Amino acid sequence: MATWDRLADLRVEVEGYALERLELAVSPEFTRVTTVIRLRGGGEEGVGEDVTYEPEDQVAQQDAGPYLRLAGRWTLGELCERIGELDLFPQPPRREVSRRYRRWAFESAALDLALRQAGTTLAAALGREPRPVTFVVSTRLAGPDMFAPIARRLERYPRMRFKLDPTNEWDDALIDRLAATGAVDTLDLKGQYKGTPVDVETDPGLYRRVAEAFPHAWLEDPDLNDETERVLEPHRDRITWDAPLHTVADIEALPFKPRTINVKPSRFGGLEELFAVYDHCEANGIACYGGGQFELGPGRGQIEYLASLFHPDMPNDVAPVGYHAPEPAPGLPESPMPPRPAATGFRWDG
Repeated sequence: MATWDRLADLRVEVEGYALERLELAVSPEFTRVTTVIRLRGGGEEGVGEDVTYEPEDQVAQQDAGPYLRLAGRWTLGELCERIGELDLFPQPPRREVSRRYRRWAFESAALDLALRQAGTTLAAALGREPRPVTFVVSTRLAGPDMFAPIARRLERYPRMRFKLDPTNEWDDALIDRLAATGAVDTLDLKGQYKGTPVDVETDPGLYRRVAEAFPHAWLEDPDLNDETERVLEPHRDRITWDAPLHTVADIEALPFKPRTINVKPSRFGGLEELFAVYDHCEANGIACYGGGQFELGPGRGQIEYLASLFHPDMPNDVAPVGYHAPEPAPGLPESPMPPRPAATGFRWDG
């Protein structure tokens, strides 16, 4: 049975929904804003989180209020189909991919509500056992001493593992210091981003240096051209993908079959597509690790929940929200994180 088929016939009653703004001042230049979707019905509430990055798109949604017509009695499959038919943006989004992010927010809330109304959990509905989640902490290094944040974090959490974004400012000395920690599991080359604040100019020399310095790290999202392909050919089995993937068809269209991919649920948008991706990867021997979108609320717990069910032992980029802070406080959950599904629904307690 396809994974989605285990969920699609769940009954769900919707009476209405509400929106809640979350924000975190990450730096003087960047405040992260997300919106919690609170879908209500039958005495229960289901939650999801819209991770659209542009604050203007979040504000427009919050100002418009709950204008979508979702009330009624549905199967989960019918409700998700309805969500997919609606324009979830009161004004066009700044980036088209944001439509997938918002759809994920509403559909994950619908799944949570359906499970809570049924008095069951996602794990039980899928017949899977939650397992401890291995996770990495994702960060981009900047400033005059780029190694200092890594050193401080490892001093507080000596077993911390990292997913790092190599940039054109990385020199050999920094690469050597980072490699000496033995704590880097993934290098996100950002080669698939164009016209964004996180763009990195494609540099075959940088690719060569980091691929050789970190011989066991995954190499995510390179920009493949004649030069970089030659450089990365010896490391091809470590190349993995994230940003280009929104459907099963995108996985099939990759230049070669990967050993593993980064599955960010919000990138795939709909629940049906997400679970089709999990099924496709299992059937074709492709491993997965989870990825987040700087969630601030329940959305983070939901991707941790999925990681615990589908790929708990991989370097999941799903560290608890407390690790978003430039200086993570003492006492945060460490990797591997024990499973903590809520008594009902699609939620991670805490």
